[in-house]
Amino acid sequence: MKFIAIDFETANADMASICQVGIAKFTDGQLVESWSSPIDPEDFFDGINMAIHGIDAEAVKESPKFSALYELLMDHLKGNIVVSHTPFDRTALFRVCEKYKLPEIECTWLDSTRVVRRTWPQFSMRGYGLGNVAKELGIEFSHHNAQEDARAAGKILVHAIRKTGLTLQEWLDHVKRPINPGISPSASSSINIDGNPE
Repeated sequence: MKFIAIDFETANADMASICQVGIAKFTDGQLVESWSSPIDPEDFFDGINMAIHGIDAEAVKESPKFSALYELLMDHLKGNIVVSHTPFDRTALFRVCEKYKLPEIECTWLDSTRVVRRTWPQFSMRGYGLGNVAKELGIEFSHHNAQEDARAAGKILVHAIRKTGLTLQEWLDHVKRPINPGISPSASSSINIDGNPE
């Protein structure tokens, strides 16, 4: 079992305004590597975003632009299963690649919120934000730091795999199935239900 968890922080409401990236690599359920980098978004910093993550223009003024980190990200992500908590990070990566006219990085995405909602009944409809789920599972981390958020998302997925007995490959299929809070993922995997998976 090998996957990469990723997280981005942005300078403002424009999802292409990435100001920090964090990556956490997992192999066989263990964190084997993690790193982060500040990024110069070439954009303004909104007060709301700064209040969330504490990153401002001064913090990134000597930092690389996204285009300078693109090849490094390509090396980490291409051809791998990439985990993010909510679709935000996937969309941010797509938007910033558009901004710099760079090819989209080809990888297989897995949204850990979809995993959480199908693993723990109490999170099936609400409360499945990263901080809330991490607290429930006893995962300590510094929220809204990209490296820490990536690590937490990866650990949440590992918890879900261990709890359900579903493999990483099986989860890629299972997240497409409808949520049924009354049935465990291992039991529901044999039930075919048509409908909106959310």
